[in-house]
Order: sequence, then structure tokens, then C-alpha cells
Amino acid sequence: MERFFEQLTNINNVINDFVWVKIGLILLIGTGILMTCSTRFFQISHLKHWWQETIGSVFQKNSSATKKTDKKTISQFQALCTALAATIGTGNIAGVSAAIVIGGPGAVFWMWVAAFFGMMTNFSENVLGIYYRRRNQAGEWSGGAMYYLKDGLGSKKYCKGIASVLAVFFSIFTILASFGIGNMGQVNKIVLNLESAFFSHVELGEVFGVPMINLLIGLVLMILAGLIIIGGLQRIAAVAEKVIPFMAVAYIVGALIVFVIHINTVGAMFAAIFRFAFGVKAVAGGAAGVAIRQVITQGCKRGVFSNEAGLGSSVMVHSASNVKEPVKQGMWGIFEVFFDTFVVCTITAIVVLSSGYIDLETGLPIGEVNDATLVSQAFGNVFGYFGEIFIAVAMLLFAFTTVLGWSQYGAKAVEYLLGEKAVKVYKVIFVLMIISGAVMTSSLAWDISDTFNGLMMVPNLIGVISLFPLVARITANYVNRRIKGKKEKPLLSYDERLQKEAEEALKQEEM
Repeated sequence: MERFFEQLTNINNVINDFVWVKIGLILLIGTGILMTCSTRFFQISHLKHWWQETIGSVFQKNSSATKKTDKKTISQFQALCTALAATIGTGNIAGVSAAIVIGGPGAVFWMWVAAFFGMMTNFSENVLGIYYRRRNQAGEWSGGAMYYLKDGLGSKKYCKGIASVLAVFFSIFTILASFGIGNMGQVNKIVLNLESAFFSHVELGEVFGVPMINLLIGLVLMILAGLIIIGGLQRIAAVAEKVIPFMAVAYIVGALIVFVIHINTVGAMFAAIFRFAFGVKAVAGGAAGVAIRQVITQGCKRGVFSNEAGLGSSVMVHSASNVKEPVKQGMWGIFEVFFDTFVVCTITAIVVLSSGYIDLETGLPIGEVNDATLVSQAFGNVFGYFGEIFIAVAMLLFAFTTVLGWSQYGAKAVEYLLGEKAVKVYKVIFVLMIISGAVMTSSLAWDISDTFNGLMMVPNLIGVISLFPLVARITANYVNRRIKGKKEKPLLSYDERLQKEAEEALKQEEM
């Protein structure tokens, strides 16, 4: 059995390296550059507009961004919070510290680069998600990469067969990733952090070789998740809308306090980020090449882990929004990546780099550093025991809401493959799997989940790249109508009936 697991690990490592390093990062950055250029650098050229139309609209009275038009949809802001619930998780805390420990301070620079182009990848996914969505038998919106693969790429000459196959593969990988990265991996991190912060001196014995405390935490999480997940997207969105803004603000404020206390390091810290972005810490020649590759890989990979731009995951929630304009939801996708990486991940990087555990002169960790607990230690140095408790609670809420968000991703993939009746069975299995995450210790499960997460990316990006002229056309149409004031027929849906329905709704809003 040991030899079997060893062989399985080796096979998975080869696949993971191929998916994430050999083609994944090139595909991701390449797609981001393509979508940025084809939309004429929308994230910069229309920065004021997308800012006002997203987070700026939340503070406006009678804004459509925060209103639900019917019980079968969620508001644009709820869609954002649910997507952020799934993306803001362990990757924003432990993932960022791991990138810095392994790749050095320069990894932060490449995280920013990946996020800058990832903004337009996420934008494009959401535009396509709204454009190709349709209502299911329950009257709810269903959208995602599987639909724009089948109906978008599939509408091209000689592509119908391959598009259907890619849509099926994407759905299968999404379901498998939802059980791993979206469920067991998050729950395992929750249990480890809670155990370390609250129950390190508690001995309750074992049950069938499993620590009782792990089992009890797992049962509590399973019950809580079950009550929310079984209630459907509306209940998940309602929880995310309340938890994510509160926890994000609390985390940012706490991190800024840590930063202010170490304000004397700010110059050295940002200098280290840019200096080590190109592997300066390496000696020379071949060693420098290896260092640069490692820095770029760690930064880009952890950035994608964090904001999920290019995976095609969050579009399944964004597609359930009450929005009529594809570009409007696309702009929420831009803000999602901006907030996740440029705000939350950068804040974590600042905490890590100002903690004293990273030598800003060499870019190397000082002594034995555990990247999984580095942020907790940094907070603990400033706030004492309360700092470690705060990070444990932050990890609990961030990771738990990630579980909730991913349950919706998996449910939509199951709906596409097996129909709506199968979704109920999936949700029950998903909730029960939370116990497995609480008691599992093998890292192989997380490595395999990581691979499935990367495998989602390939068919999704093939769909986005093949449909980039359509995204550019929809974006130009929106800019001409909404920003330049030109009279053009809006491009709202691939389906003529839904197109007319959306046009009528827009006319009603404008009256």
C-alpha cells in the first residue's frame, strides 16, 4: 500500500507540474494579456467607471447593485460576496506567506502582475457567463464555463464535439476540486488553527485512532454548513453578504496596526519586493535562472490560488446575479480580483515582511519558519495571545465561507452533468465530507485536489481564448452605449428570447 501511495504521489506531481508550471501559468498570463489588449486595457482606461459601478454603487441609495429583483436571483453585491467567500480563504493568509518563504519577497511582485492581467480574465469569464446563461427548471439562473464552452465554442465550425467534451471535463474537475480544495483542505486548516489556538492543552483521547477534538470540531462545522448549504444559493449569499465585509475589514485593520508598528521597515520592505522580483538573491548564471523561475512561479501560482481568475469557478455564482448587462457583472469580476489580491493578499504580505521573520537584505527566512503559522506569529508578536486567536478566527471564517462558496460551484457542475435532482444528493455528500477534512492528515489528498483545481483551468481558458472576439465586441458595445452615449442595440444574451427579455428590463430601469 505504501508503494502504491508513493507511485500515486509521483504521478500526481508530474501532472501537477505540467498543468500549473509547464502550461498553466503561460495560459493564465497569456489569456490575461490577450483579454487586456482586446478590451483596450479596460481595467485602466475605465478605472473610474468600473469603480463607480461596483463598490461605489453599494453606497448609493436605491442602487440596483444591492437589490434583488426576484427570489430566484441574488443581487450583484451578494454575487460578489459569495465569490469572495469562495476565493478569500487559506490562500490569502497561509498561501501568501508560503509564496514569500519559498520564492522570497519578489513573489509579491509577480502576484500583483498575475492579478493585474487576471482582472480582465475574470472580467471575460463573467461577461461570457452572463451572456450564455439560461434559467433551469426551478427558474434559477445557471451559467459557467460549461455553458460558454458548449454553446459558445460549440457554435464554431467543427468545434461542437470537442466543446461538449471540454464542458464535461470542466464539470468533472470542478466537482472533484470542490471536495478537495473547496471542502476538505479548508476544513483541515480550520481544525489545525482552532486546535493550536484554543485546544493545544486539551486532551480528550481518540476514537478509532482519530483525535476526539478533531471529530467534535468537524461535527460542529458539518452541522453549520449543512444548515446553510441545504438552503441553497440565496442562504449562502445572505451569510456571505454579512460575514465577508465584516471579516475583511477586521483583518485589514488588524494587519494595518501590525504594519504601523513596524513602519520603519516600509522602505526596505517595498525595496525588497522589487529587488528580489527578478531573483537577485541568487548567486549568478544558472542559479539565477532557477531563482527567477521559482520567484515567478510562486508569485503567479499563489496569486491564482487566491483570486481564482482563470479557473472559471466564481463565474458560476456571478451568473446568478440579477444583472442584465454582461459587462456590469464583468466589472464586479475586476473588483473581485482587485480586492482579493491587491488588498487582502498585499496586506498579508506586508504583515509577513514586517514581522522580522524574513531577512529583507537576503530575502531568506530567518531560522526555522513555518509558513502555515507565520502570519499568526506576526500578529502574536504585536497583540500577544489575542493576535493568534484573531488569526484562528479569521482563518475559521474565511475558510468556512470558502466551503460554502465551493458547494455552489460543485452543485452547478453536477446540475450540468446529471440534472437538478442530483444536486440534492451532491449537497448531502459534500456536507458529510466535511468530517473527512477534519480528521485527515495525509497531504496527498490536498496535492491531488490542487491538481484538479489546475485541470479546471485548461478547458475554461480554451473557452475564453476562443471567444475573445465576442468579449471584445460586447465590451465595445457597452462602452459605446453607456460611456460614449452612442445609440446601438445592446448585446445581452446569445438566446434571442432572453435578449428581448433583458432589453425590455433595461428599458424599464431607464424609465
